[in-house]
Amino acid sequence: MTVHASTDTINEMDPVFAQMAAASVGHCWAVPELTDREKVFLALVADICQPALGLPFEMHVRAGLRRGVSTADMRALLRLISYDSGYVAALGALERLAEIEAAAGLPRPEAEPLPRELLETGPGAAPTPLPAPVRAELTKLDPYFLEYFDLQSRMRGVQGPGTLSVRERAFMTMSVDVHYQTLDETFRIHVGRALGAGATPEDVRAVLRFNAQFGATRAWQAWKALNACLADLAPTR
Repeated sequence: MTVHASTDTINEMDPVFAQMAAASVGHCWAVPELTDREKVFLALVADICQPALGLPFEMHVRAGLRRGVSTADMRALLRLISYDSGYVAALGALERLAEIEAAAGLPRPEAEPLPRELLETGPGAAPTPLPAPVRAELTKLDPYFLEYFDLQSRMRGVQGPGTLSVRERAFMTMSVDVHYQTLDETFRIHVGRALGAGATPEDVRAVLRFNAQFGATRAWQAWKALNACLADLAPTR
Protein backbone atom coordinates (compact mmCIF):
# COMPACT_ATOMS: atom_id res chain seq x y z
CA MET A 1 0.00 0.00 0.00
CA THR A 2 1.12 3.57 -0.55
CA VAL A 3 -0.11 6.97 0.51
CA HIS A 4 -1.04 7.93 -3.03
CA ALA A 5 -2.58 4.64 -4.13
CA SER A 6 -6.32 4.42 -4.70
CA THR A 7 -8.07 3.04 -1.62
CA ASP A 8 -11.17 1.96 -3.53
CA THR A 9 -10.31 -1.75 -3.50
CA ILE A 10 -9.42 -1.76 0.19
CA ASN A 11 -12.50 0.28 1.06
CA GLU A 12 -14.67 -2.29 -0.67
CA MET A 13 -13.12 -5.06 1.40
CA ASP A 14 -13.22 -3.27 4.76
CA PRO A 15 -13.61 0.52 5.16
CA VAL A 16 -12.38 0.55 8.77
CA PHE A 17 -9.24 -1.39 7.82
CA ALA A 18 -8.76 1.11 4.98
CA GLN A 19 -8.80 3.97 7.50
CA MET A 20 -6.31 2.21 9.79
CA ALA A 21 -4.00 1.35 6.90
CA ALA A 22 -4.08 4.85 5.40
CA ALA A 23 -3.18 6.44 8.74
CA SER A 24 -0.37 3.95 9.41
CA VAL A 25 1.10 4.03 5.92
CA GLY A 26 0.83 7.82 5.76
CA HIS A 27 2.83 8.14 8.97
CA CYS A 28 5.61 5.91 7.67
CA TRP A 29 5.76 7.42 4.17
CA ALA A 30 6.20 10.87 5.74
CA VAL A 31 9.71 9.91 6.92
CA PRO A 32 11.83 12.71 5.39
CA GLU A 33 15.31 11.14 5.37
CA LEU A 34 14.55 8.58 2.63
CA THR A 35 14.01 9.23 -1.06
CA ASP A 36 10.82 8.10 -2.79
CA ARG A 37 12.89 5.56 -4.70
CA GLU A 38 14.25 4.12 -1.44
CA LYS A 39 10.75 3.94 0.02
CA VAL A 40 9.47 2.05 -3.02
CA PHE A 41 12.37 -0.40 -2.79
CA LEU A 42 11.79 -0.91 0.93
CA ALA A 43 8.10 -1.62 0.32
CA LEU A 44 8.97 -4.18 -2.35
CA VAL A 45 11.50 -5.86 -0.06
CA ALA A 46 8.77 -6.20 2.58
CA ASP A 47 6.40 -7.76 0.03
CA ILE A 48 9.03 -10.31 -0.98
CA CYS A 49 9.99 -11.25 2.58
CA GLN A 50 6.45 -11.46 3.99
CA PRO A 51 5.55 -12.76 1.27
CA ALA A 52 2.73 -10.53 0.01
CA LEU A 53 2.83 -10.77 -3.77
CA GLY A 54 -0.83 -10.07 -4.47
CA LEU A 55 -2.46 -6.67 -4.09
CA PRO A 56 0.30 -5.11 -1.91
CA PHE A 57 3.07 -6.01 -4.38
CA GLU A 58 1.08 -4.75 -7.36
CA MET A 59 0.26 -1.48 -5.60
CA HIS A 60 3.91 -0.93 -4.72
CA VAL A 61 5.07 -1.72 -8.26
CA ARG A 62 2.58 0.74 -9.72
CA ALA A 63 3.49 3.34 -7.09
CA GLY A 64 7.12 2.89 -8.10
CA LEU A 65 6.32 3.41 -11.76
CA ARG A 66 4.51 6.64 -10.92
CA ARG A 67 7.61 7.83 -9.05
CA GLY A 68 9.98 7.05 -11.90
CA VAL A 69 11.25 3.69 -10.63
CA SER A 70 11.42 1.42 -13.68
CA THR A 71 10.78 -2.30 -13.69
CA ALA A 72 14.44 -2.65 -14.68
CA ASP A 73 15.30 -1.01 -11.34
CA MET A 74 12.92 -3.41 -9.59
CA ARG A 75 14.55 -6.40 -11.28
CA ALA A 76 17.94 -5.14 -10.10
CA LEU A 77 16.49 -5.07 -6.59
CA LEU A 78 15.28 -8.67 -6.90
CA ARG A 79 18.71 -9.79 -8.05
CA LEU A 80 20.33 -7.92 -5.17
CA ILE A 81 18.29 -9.44 -2.35
CA SER A 82 17.96 -12.93 -3.85
CA TYR A 83 20.50 -14.59 -1.62
CA ASP A 84 19.28 -12.81 1.52
CA SER A 85 15.58 -13.44 0.86
CA GLY A 86 16.25 -16.76 -0.85
CA TYR A 87 16.04 -17.41 -4.58
CA VAL A 88 12.61 -19.02 -4.25
CA ALA A 89 11.11 -15.86 -2.71
CA ALA A 90 12.80 -13.63 -5.27
CA LEU A 91 11.63 -15.86 -8.13
CA GLY A 92 8.02 -15.60 -6.93
CA ALA A 93 8.33 -11.81 -7.02
CA LEU A 94 9.96 -11.91 -10.46
CA GLU A 95 7.05 -13.96 -11.78
CA ARG A 96 4.53 -11.44 -10.42
CA LEU A 97 6.54 -8.51 -11.79
CA ALA A 98 6.53 -10.10 -15.25
CA GLU A 99 2.74 -10.53 -15.02
CA ILE A 100 2.30 -6.86 -14.07
CA GLU A 101 4.59 -5.77 -16.92
CA ALA A 102 2.58 -7.83 -19.40
CA ALA A 103 -0.76 -6.53 -18.12
CA ALA A 104 0.48 -2.94 -18.38
CA GLY A 105 1.98 -3.46 -21.84
CA LEU A 106 5.47 -2.63 -20.58
CA PRO A 107 8.48 -3.93 -22.53
CA ARG A 108 10.54 -6.63 -20.85
CA PRO A 109 13.81 -5.00 -19.67
CA GLU A 110 17.04 -6.43 -21.02
CA ALA A 111 20.15 -6.94 -18.92
CA GLU A 112 23.75 -7.72 -19.78
CA PRO A 113 24.68 -11.31 -18.87
CA LEU A 114 27.22 -11.74 -16.09
CA PRO A 115 30.83 -12.51 -17.07
CA ARG A 116 31.63 -16.22 -16.76
CA GLU A 117 34.28 -15.68 -14.08
CA LEU A 118 31.61 -14.33 -11.71
CA LEU A 119 29.61 -17.54 -12.05
CA GLU A 120 32.43 -19.93 -11.26
CA THR A 121 33.81 -21.29 -8.03
CA GLY A 122 37.27 -22.60 -7.35
CA PRO A 123 40.55 -21.61 -9.05
CA GLY A 124 38.94 -19.97 -12.12
CA ALA A 125 36.68 -17.70 -10.15
CA ALA A 126 37.07 -13.94 -9.96
CA PRO A 127 38.22 -12.42 -6.64
CA THR A 128 35.46 -12.18 -4.07
CA PRO A 129 34.31 -8.76 -2.79
CA LEU A 130 33.37 -10.37 0.53
CA PRO A 131 35.34 -8.62 3.34
CA ALA A 132 38.14 -10.67 4.89
CA PRO A 133 36.67 -10.62 8.45
CA VAL A 134 33.39 -12.00 7.11
CA ARG A 135 35.21 -14.72 5.18
CA ALA A 136 37.11 -15.67 8.32
CA GLU A 137 33.85 -16.07 10.25
CA LEU A 138 32.29 -18.16 7.49
CA THR A 139 35.39 -20.34 7.21
CA LYS A 140 34.87 -21.37 10.83
CA LEU A 141 31.32 -22.44 10.00
CA ASP A 142 31.93 -24.44 6.82
CA PRO A 143 34.29 -23.99 3.85
CA TYR A 144 31.67 -25.08 1.31
CA PHE A 145 29.21 -22.56 2.72
CA LEU A 146 31.95 -19.91 2.41
CA GLU A 147 32.33 -20.83 -1.26
CA TYR A 148 28.60 -20.27 -1.73
CA PHE A 149 28.83 -16.88 -0.02
CA ASP A 150 31.78 -15.91 -2.23
CA LEU A 151 29.76 -16.88 -5.31
CA GLN A 152 26.77 -14.80 -4.23
CA SER A 153 28.94 -11.80 -3.41
CA ARG A 154 30.61 -11.91 -6.83
CA MET A 155 27.33 -12.23 -8.73
CA ARG A 156 25.54 -9.42 -6.96
CA GLY A 157 28.57 -7.17 -6.61
CA VAL A 158 28.22 -5.89 -10.18
CA GLN A 159 27.55 -2.17 -10.24
CA GLY A 160 27.41 0.45 -12.94
CA PRO A 161 25.13 3.04 -14.54
CA GLY A 162 21.49 2.45 -13.68
CA THR A 163 22.14 0.04 -10.84
CA LEU A 164 21.42 0.47 -7.14
CA SER A 165 23.72 2.73 -5.11
CA VAL A 166 25.73 1.37 -2.20
CA ARG A 167 23.41 3.23 0.20
CA GLU A 168 20.35 1.66 -1.42
CA ARG A 169 21.92 -1.80 -1.37
CA ALA A 170 22.77 -1.45 2.31
CA PHE A 171 19.28 -0.23 3.24
CA MET A 172 17.62 -3.09 1.36
CA THR A 173 19.76 -5.87 2.81
CA MET A 174 19.42 -4.32 6.26
CA SER A 175 15.64 -4.48 5.78
CA VAL A 176 15.75 -8.17 4.90
CA ASP A 177 17.41 -8.64 8.29
CA VAL A 178 14.55 -6.77 9.95
CA HIS A 179 11.88 -8.89 8.26
CA TYR A 180 13.65 -12.18 8.99
CA GLN A 181 14.91 -11.02 12.41
CA THR A 182 18.53 -11.85 11.56
CA LEU A 183 19.73 -9.05 13.82
CA ASP A 184 23.23 -10.19 14.72
CA GLU A 185 26.27 -10.32 12.41
CA THR A 186 24.55 -9.65 9.07
CA PHE A 187 22.50 -6.76 10.43
CA ARG A 188 25.60 -5.11 11.87
CA ILE A 189 27.46 -5.58 8.57
CA HIS A 190 24.63 -3.99 6.59
CA VAL A 191 24.27 -1.07 9.01
CA GLY A 192 28.02 -0.50 8.83
CA ARG A 193 27.88 -0.59 5.04
CA ALA A 194 25.14 2.06 5.01
CA LEU A 195 27.17 4.32 7.29
CA GLY A 196 30.27 3.72 5.18
CA ALA A 197 28.31 4.80 2.09
CA GLY A 198 27.58 8.19 3.67
CA ALA A 199 24.24 7.52 5.36
CA THR A 200 23.87 9.25 8.72
CA PRO A 201 22.64 7.44 11.84
CA GLU A 202 19.37 9.31 11.37
CA ASP A 203 19.10 7.99 7.79
CA VAL A 204 19.59 4.46 9.08
CA ARG A 205 16.98 5.00 11.78
CA ALA A 206 14.58 6.18 9.07
CA VAL A 207 14.74 2.72 7.52
CA LEU A 208 13.25 1.24 10.69
CA ARG A 209 10.71 4.04 10.96
CA PHE A 210 9.51 3.23 7.46
CA ASN A 211 9.54 -0.52 8.08
CA ALA A 212 7.25 -0.22 11.12
CA GLN A 213 4.22 -0.50 8.80
CA PHE A 214 5.31 -4.01 7.84
CA GLY A 215 5.38 -5.32 11.40
CA ALA A 216 5.70 -3.18 14.50
CA THR A 217 6.92 -5.99 16.75
CA ARG A 218 9.68 -6.91 14.30
CA ALA A 219 10.67 -3.25 14.11
CA TRP A 220 10.71 -3.12 17.93
CA GLN A 221 13.28 -5.91 18.09
CA ALA A 222 15.29 -4.31 15.30
CA TRP A 223 15.37 -0.99 17.19
CA LYS A 224 17.15 -2.68 20.10
CA ALA A 225 19.74 -4.18 17.77
CA LEU A 226 20.18 -0.93 15.84
CA ASN A 227 20.62 1.25 18.93
CA ALA A 228 23.24 -1.15 20.27
CA CYS A 229 25.00 -1.21 16.90
CA LEU A 230 25.06 2.58 16.57
CA ALA A 231 26.34 2.93 20.14
CA ASP A 232 29.22 0.55 19.36
CA LEU A 233 30.07 2.34 16.13
CA ALA A 234 29.74 5.90 17.49
CA PRO A 235 33.34 6.25 18.82
CA THR A 236 34.78 5.43 15.39
CA ARG A 237 32.68 8.00 13.50
